[in-house]
Amino acid sequence: MLRARSPLAYLQGMSRGSLRRALQLDLLVTVPVRVIAAFVIFVLFMASPVFAATNTPKPDIGKGGQCVKETQWMRVNHMHLLKHQRDEVVRKGIRDEKLSLKNCIECHASTKDDSVIARSDSFCVACHHYEAVKIDCFECHSGIRKSAWLQRNAK
Repeated sequence: MLRARSPLAYLQGMSRGSLRRALQLDLLVTVPVRVIAAFVIFVLFMASPVFAATNTPKPDIGKGGQCVKETQWMRVNHMHLLKHQRDEVVRKGIRDEKLSLKNCIECHASTKDDSVIARSDSFCVACHHYEAVKIDCFECHSGIRKSAWLQRNAK
């Protein structure tokens, strides 16, 4: 019966000089090849659609227009703004309509379905799905523009 020899079995029969030459050849040949292969794989991975700028979400911004803060600031800090507003309203009874969730929905709800959560490209859903963040605002609040909600329920 034939048995495969382990790499150690091959090394045990070699003289020190042969072993040294084998190791030098291995280091001179395989290390640069491995480095080049790793670099090529890295470049191909970085060029893949996972990292392409075209993969970023393109939400339906609804009416849009001038926001209460700059766009980049809102992308990073909107959740803090909404939590602060929530605390002001619930704990102190101070309502600032300009910073309310209702005002955000009125401005950013899609003109197609009057919602910020109805479709995968809706204003809130598109970015939250891209960032893998759960939206919990709409467990209590409606994601539909108030004027559209009133029209639907008036029937």
